[in-house]
Amino acid sequence: MRVARIRAVDPLKYFAILWTGLLLAAQPAAGQTPHTHHHSFGDAQKWAKVFDDPQRDSWQKPHEVIQALKLAPDAVIADIGAGTGYFALRFAHIVPKGRVYGVDTEQSMVQYLTERAKHAGLNNITAVRATADDPRLPEKADLIILVDVYHHIEDRTRYFRQLRQALRPGGRVAVIDFRLDSPVGPPVAARIAAERVRDEIERSGYALAQSHDFLPNQYFLIFQPRAEQPIKQ
Repeated sequence: MRVARIRAVDPLKYFAILWTGLLLAAQPAAGQTPHTHHHSFGDAQKWAKVFDDPQRDSWQKPHEVIQALKLAPDAVIADIGAGTGYFALRFAHIVPKGRVYGVDTEQSMVQYLTERAKHAGLNNITAVRATADDPRLPEKADLIILVDVYHHIEDRTRYFRQLRQALRPGGRVAVIDFRLDSPVGPPVAARIAAERVRDEIERSGYALAQSHDFLPNQYFLIFQPRAEQPIKQ
């Protein structure tokens, strides 16, 4: 695939073509956190062309996303499915007194993010190798965020119940993923509607705290754990 040619088309079409092409080229293997529906994300250099292309900023709106999260300078953030660090590096600049854990199941992604953070002089990023059912966070987080990752998780009820134990008091879980009608992203058959996401996460013990609609192709939902109900004697 000659990327120089594709860049001549509309940015949305460019991402649709490039994303689809890379998915078709991928060989079955374990993939980006927590599961990949048989897509391989093992070649970090290849996927960086998609994840970190500047044209993504026009619809991912990373600065607006981070602003909406209203993070404290000392916040602990877990970016699950961090990949090559598109959001993780941005978070690190916003929380200079905090810590960002870039979580991924692919060792190549973990190595890529480790080197990228080192070259950027960001000492508050730690790349974490996870498993498909455990993010293996070294400490509890104020924010756990999953960007374009939710549709990869298989046993979501169990996974999000487990995440509750990884949150600090007052902690939040944010989910950003592609709408069914988005012109970019994974195949439509692999996407999950916002209504289903909300239903599944609420059944895992959370309540919807906030919802943002400024992303043109994605939903942006923020949840907090519901208070545990006392056990009746």
